[in-house]
Amino acid sequence: MSLRTQPAQLVLEDGTHYTGAGFGALGTTVGEAVFTTAMTGYQETLTDPSYHRQIVIHAFPHIGNTGVNSEDSESRRCWAAGVVVRDPSRITSNWRAEGDYEEHLKSIGLVGICDVDTRALTLHLRDKGAMRMGIFSGDDAQKPVDELLEIVRQALQMEGADLASEVTCDAPYTIPAQTEKRFSVVAYDLGVKKTTLEQLAQRGLEVTVVPANTTVEELTELSPDGVFFSNGPGDPSAMKQPIAVLQYVLKERIPFFGICFGNQLLGRALGFDTYKLTFGHRGSNQPVLDVASGRVEITTQNHGFAVDAPLGEPVTAPNSEYGRVQVSHIGMNDKVVEGLKCLDIPAFSVQFHPESAAGPHDSRTLFDTFVQLLADNAKEN
Repeated sequence: MSLRTQPAQLVLEDGTHYTGAGFGALGTTVGEAVFTTAMTGYQETLTDPSYHRQIVIHAFPHIGNTGVNSEDSESRRCWAAGVVVRDPSRITSNWRAEGDYEEHLKSIGLVGICDVDTRALTLHLRDKGAMRMGIFSGDDAQKPVDELLEIVRQALQMEGADLASEVTCDAPYTIPAQTEKRFSVVAYDLGVKKTTLEQLAQRGLEVTVVPANTTVEELTELSPDGVFFSNGPGDPSAMKQPIAVLQYVLKERIPFFGICFGNQLLGRALGFDTYKLTFGHRGSNQPVLDVASGRVEITTQNHGFAVDAPLGEPVTAPNSEYGRVQVSHIGMNDKVVEGLKCLDIPAFSVQFHPESAAGPHDSRTLFDTFVQLLADNAKEN
């Protein structure tokens, strides 16, 4: 029996219910329902640790035609909890493809569903907000909807979740500079992606990647020229130790660059609050205003939390010892804070993913900005 003929059910925690067909592995999976607007880059999406415990809904209807390969994965494994597509491609047609997308999902045990009206599902989430969801296929799909709904409602909430500790590396490792070494950087792996580390190394940075729970004492032993905080999953308010480390970095005026989760942690280190967005920002076509230049960049994003900081003129950080700070980037769709720049200490961050492996590459110059920050700091000291 073809897997595509296997029945499947999708159940949201508010009781909304869709029927479809099994796609990928058969079984049950639960997680936070999130939609991505990207037309491609699905392999990079599923292997992005930021999607840990999330079921990815592809708003673009036709997914899978470029297949999968051994080069485009962004981490050591798939982190997404499941996948929802409307029309899976029936063929693989790309010169870089090494395998079929659905066969790959089967091989890694990722449960999915297809033949679902993903446009209606996305509009529902845009109206009601992100919520828990379950996919049930094969024998599990035969159970009553009420029973499946109870399974969904027992799933863990994203608020208060420390997920970075579940996706971080087990031990430190070093990525050598790909050109002549200019500086050494410690990168906190909160869910870092391969391409991010490559972008740093391409600019002459030797990068020591460390686990999320690395202490101030362990950091100082490495004596880095700068510190980088990566993207990652979960609630930034749960990350007490990384925030304490970052406050030490800011106090010692060690140059700092953070992306995505790192942006939220910088906000909290400065004393701002963070909050959960209604449905988050995900996909590779998110417009962001660079306040300084007036330029609008198209960015790749995946975040469900944001920093609560005032737009406009610079303000003194709530933790006033760090001086003035300004919102440097603003989301064009909803005016969400998309970046922070400290004016009295060498630190900045952005909420989006400038490495953007599947594109677009509008914001990769931010890695050059970090290198310049390191160079300026070296001159001063």
